[in-house]
Formats: sequence, C-alpha cells, structure tokens
Amino acid sequence: SWRIGSLYVQPGRHIVQAGGVDVALTYKEYELLCALLEADGRVLTRDTLLSTIWGYDFDGDTRTVDVHIRRLRQKLGEAGSCIETVKGIGYKIGG
Repeated sequence: SWRIGSLYVQPGRHIVQAGGVDVALTYKEYELLCALLEADGRVLTRDTLLSTIWGYDFDGDTRTVDVHIRRLRQKLGEAGSCIETVKGIGYKIGG
C-alpha cells in the first residue's frame, strides 16, 4: 500500500482514500494513480501513460491523459496536489 500525505492507496483491495474518506475512481483513473505511485517519483511521459493505461500508441493528441489527470485531482481533492505536472513532459507523484 502507499501513503503520501493524506492519500492512501491499497492496490490489492482497490481502496483509495483522501483525508480518510473513500474516493470512487473509474478503472482508468485508478490505473493512472497506481502507475504514478509505482513510478516512485519518476516522471512518466504522456506517451508512456497512454501505452501503459490505454494499451496503444496514440496518434496525435495526448489530451486523454490530461483530462483523466484533471478528473483524478478533482476527485482526490487536497490530496490530488501530490500529482505534479512536469511541463512539456508528463506527470509524477511528489511527496
């Protein structure tokens, strides 16, 4: 399991909590969060996230990742601030 600030994730049981409150995520949002946590502070590019989570090489627009990250941050509330944007590259989990 992972704990970063007020964010708690237990992958085996699909539990995500922010500030002690359960957060309901879609499957893709959950996978995205886990991929960022597994990267352990390393930056994941949008392309890496697309191929990892969506399982294909994406031609053109990588906004799909941005939209999911935005939704994920909204659902996590204050805890969502641990997801950092690395301008022009991708995303990482800070700590």
